[in-house]
Amino acid sequence: MAAGVQARVVIVARDDALAGPLSEGLDRLGWRTVTARGAYAAMAAVADLQIEAAIIDLAGGEEALSLAERLKEACAPRRLPVVGVGQPHPSLELRGFDLTLAAPLHPAQAAMRLETLVRTAVAEEEFELRVETFADRGRSLDVPEPDSAAFQVLAIGEPAPQFLALSNALARDGAEVVGAFTAYTAFDYLHERRFDAVVLWAGENPQEALSIAAGLRRNTRLYHTPAVLYMRPESYVTASEAYHRGITDVATPETQESETARRVVELARAYRRQTSVRLALESARTSGLMDAATGLFTRDLFAAHLARLAQASKLRNRALSVCVLKVAENPDLAAIRKDGWLARAIPQIGSMIGRLVRVEDTAARLGPDVFALALPATPAGAARAAGERIAAVIGCTAFEAGEGKAPFVVEFDLGVAEVGETAGRALEEAAAEAYARKAS
Repeated sequence: MAAGVQARVVIVARDDALAGPLSEGLDRLGWRTVTARGAYAAMAAVADLQIEAAIIDLAGGEEALSLAERLKEACAPRRLPVVGVGQPHPSLELRGFDLTLAAPLHPAQAAMRLETLVRTAVAEEEFELRVETFADRGRSLDVPEPDSAAFQVLAIGEPAPQFLALSNALARDGAEVVGAFTAYTAFDYLHERRFDAVVLWAGENPQEALSIAAGLRRNTRLYHTPAVLYMRPESYVTASEAYHRGITDVATPETQESETARRVVELARAYRRQTSVRLALESARTSGLMDAATGLFTRDLFAAHLARLAQASKLRNRALSVCVLKVAENPDLAAIRKDGWLARAIPQIGSMIGRLVRVEDTAARLGPDVFALALPATPAGAARAAGERIAAVIGCTAFEAGEGKAPFVVEFDLGVAEVGETAGRALEEAAAEAYARKAS
């Protein structure tokens, strides 16, 4: 491998028919790729680089079919999601493939699937580490239990024959399908019940279907719910436009209903797995070890967990960054602090930070108005963007300053460092930057 290569995905393919366009598209979307022509090069890539996922062209024959398990073993203990591209087969899941997708594979479609798979893998690693950290303090976290109930699918759109055929195919696969003919009815269902996937019939008005998908992505509770667009072959909406509007997968009636139903069920299964891990991680909040006011990690608990995270990041060859957020001092805030209104706002601020981080991140309260984040599988640049996003959201929130007084807002001084030799040194560097900055 060439020195200085920073790739996130290895694409294993014998030729450029699949690898070329996919590699170019993923690179543009921020998923830097490296292409391997065979098993040896692929094994070297996952062993030497910080590869987060693998995509294997199943046209490579028996070697390709047996490669998923070998790649996972080569980069253990780092979890490596593996996606197969080609003709799906029931045995592929047993051979280590997390997901199989039919060709051609659109780069935006691949990027969304990779985002979900990688985040789930990192969250599962984080859960294992939290179990150890909490066990050291005599607390146990519940292991995520697989939900064996039938998948719940919401089918939105006019009852066209093709759409009804797909609904019937989903029911044959064991999914429970609920129909909603309008967007209003659909969002009533979505707010009342939990669904594992949404299928949108584009029909005569594909823009309405895309608007519903956009509405899902604007809702924090529904953001990760997979949405499949089922559209007519002559539709003027392109697959590229659909993927960039938040659609997870695109199908047409030209595809066999059984194949489309299989893809919907596969998405539902991945979403349920992701939800299970998220709930398991969130159970830490009720452990009795968290900061009582904010629900975040305490200073001591964070220090112990950060040390474990740092050790694991080296073993797994993953980046790890820390971010320190300190409430910025300014003349207007001095009076607010003196009158006790800042202290009253801190629980809400801490709670907001806890909701704004990814489920696999660890948020802590280090001091009265100082917070820290540990972000696994995250380089310094991405960690800074995450910290700035959190600061910007809280900076738009008005907090009560007392009767007859205007509400106040909070700015943060921000510091970021990627963990190198020791986690303690990185945290000191991030804190030093935060304390040296002045809020603009």
